[in-house]
Amino acid sequence: MDRMMYVAMSGAKQNMLAQAVNANNLANISTNGFRADYAAARSMPLFGGSGHPTRVYSMTEKPGINFNPGSMNTTGRDLDIAIAGEGFLAVETPDGNEAYTRAGNLNVDNAGVLRTGAGYAVIGDGGPVVIPEAAKVDIGKDGTVSIVVPGRAAGSTTVAKLKLVNPDIQELKRNDYGLFEQKNGEEAEQDNTVSVVSGTLETSNVNAASALVNMIELARQFEMQIKMLKTAEKNNEQSSQLMRLG
Repeated sequence: MDRMMYVAMSGAKQNMLAQAVNANNLANISTNGFRADYAAARSMPLFGGSGHPTRVYSMTEKPGINFNPGSMNTTGRDLDIAIAGEGFLAVETPDGNEAYTRAGNLNVDNAGVLRTGAGYAVIGDGGPVVIPEAAKVDIGKDGTVSIVVPGRAAGSTTVAKLKLVNPDIQELKRNDYGLFEQKNGEEAEQDNTVSVVSGTLETSNVNAASALVNMIELARQFEMQIKMLKTAEKNNEQSSQLMRLG
């Protein structure tokens, strides 16, 4: 009886963990450049001592990240950029480390620092990109940031170059800020082959229909596990009654 309860209990717990991964994907369906997490379950034997395992339970894990590209939406806004093909934009996390993102909805704060929509400082040559007061800001295909100085009749001035990288996606992991970083903890090198498209934003790659269907399936699996727990409890009560009759 305890084995049935254990399998049902562990199954319900793992369904909740898988539902949390799926819910996070759904919550970021409108997040620019978001990459969905995969969630999978595998059988794990449980050893109660020496010898063969006494039972098997399921374990939910995140085996990887879906790096398929999202769709491109033209906005016409000068500070909106999208990575063309493979690659990432380097940003600075609140703890001062370097991380990578595909979100290109940029803006300039009151101090002139170029930031993503989530507030992370964009990294350029030698650190965060700082943009002087400008009448217009342009970001070139190679990540070059140019400005038109107020009062100047014509011409633009280059002020920085975005750090664009293209590390091996198999060596990337998601950090606590929802950004990507290399598993070895090292910073990726600048890759001059990575290019951006100005006036465009990349959408999330979460498939809403698939995520909603998965949510229903996980909810039904959870309900089944709870029914197993109730069945085990009922069988236990009936067994106790039979023992009292004996």
